[in-house]
Amino acid sequence: MKLTFWGAARNVTGSMHLLELQNGKKLLLDCGLFQGRRAEANAINGTFPAEASAIDAVLLSHAHIDHSGMLPGLYRAGFRGRIFATHATYDLCALMLMDSAYIQQSDAGFYNKKFRKKGEPPVEPLYTKDDAERTLELFVGIGYRAPFSPVDGCEVEFRDAGHILGSATMTITVTEDGRQKRLGFTGDLGNPGRPILRDPQPMLPCDWLISESTYGGMEHGPVGKAKDALADVVGRTAERGGKVIIPAFAVGRTQELVYALDQLWNEERIPRIPVFVDSPLAVNVTGVYQSHPECYNDSLQDYLMSDDDPFGFEQLEYVRDVKRSKALNGMHTPMVIISASGMAEHGRVLHHLRNNIEDPKNTVMIVGFMAEHTLGKRIVERRDVVNIFGQPHRLRAEVAVQNYFSAHADEPGLLEFIGTQDHKRLQQIFLVHGDLERQQKLSHALTAEGYGSVAIPERGDVVEL
Repeated sequence: MKLTFWGAARNVTGSMHLLELQNGKKLLLDCGLFQGRRAEANAINGTFPAEASAIDAVLLSHAHIDHSGMLPGLYRAGFRGRIFATHATYDLCALMLMDSAYIQQSDAGFYNKKFRKKGEPPVEPLYTKDDAERTLELFVGIGYRAPFSPVDGCEVEFRDAGHILGSATMTITVTEDGRQKRLGFTGDLGNPGRPILRDPQPMLPCDWLISESTYGGMEHGPVGKAKDALADVVGRTAERGGKVIIPAFAVGRTQELVYALDQLWNEERIPRIPVFVDSPLAVNVTGVYQSHPECYNDSLQDYLMSDDDPFGFEQLEYVRDVKRSKALNGMHTPMVIISASGMAEHGRVLHHLRNNIEDPKNTVMIVGFMAEHTLGKRIVERRDVVNIFGQPHRLRAEVAVQNYFSAHADEPGLLEFIGTQDHKRLQQIFLVHGDLERQQKLSHALTAEGYGSVAIPERGDVVEL
């Protein structure tokens, strides 16, 4: 087997790895959109590790756009194979890929207006809604712990990764040269003990393992304190008459926040102020979460015995309409607004930040990883001035950074998960999906645990397995 690292190599976005079997079959592990500076993103997203038409199948770990977002681009370039994913991942991709295509076309239209005025040639979107629709026809839904053969010569098994609804680790078992070989891929691993989803399930024993490393060298606070931290932020902000603005990913983070607020509401631990989920995609995704109770953990299953709607309560409003979204900025009473995007780079949350970030009564609550060069990162750094829609704004609002809600395992969680592997069998670990500093720290920790060979591949690196 030959493995090429084509994305999420020494960074946290654009997950994509090409596995070529001895019999000539080609498998793509994830097909994610690289998110970063425009010129760099365009250059990377426009390049695939092989002729698209020569790739036989895609194995998709989960629906987040940095793992699935280039699938329509792969289709546009000629891919006509099958995309294997869990049933919940397919349902989420049906929403997210269409939403991403809309963004691609809207962005191209926005820039083309500028280019026309300058007499410059127009740009094409990475892909269109039609590409996304055709891509969805290629999906094959697979259950957890249900081995399947995507191509001749290999068997794959998905297990619950506990990251978002439908997320999966995968093991790929191949027989070559008369012996069985197995490659594992963690995708993104969840933080154990979180609400809604089960903890990550141990993988089959592997010879090689591709592991995420987002929080190498870091440790989250106890998951059990997430509700307490949320209640504290909402309570003190409401007491001073302010708004809590929470940039949150439409998939996963928003649903966890709503579930926590639902519990706090029932426990009478937060003031009776309105809560708004202002993201059409998040509204639709919540519907998918409601339709997949088979992915819930035991605590949520038990909670359903007393509350049949863990994603809704009296003062919660899901906002689809643009006029209603704009009206929230004209309201000057305490409230909570949960809005996409998660790193505050686009979407409705930018309008809420622009209108509220200069008022010290308000709070911006950060509940997830913020990549470099994003507005969310600049807010985490508490810069005096941040640019929103190209205009400077003084950051006077309180900034509350809470890692309790992280959907990624921290270093102890990663070490515990990898520790379920057979040390004698595991020949090498490849660290992906992490900034280089995080990967180096995790590499040192793994070496200290007795793992002899830990690699940090760069984009384009090729290894023979």
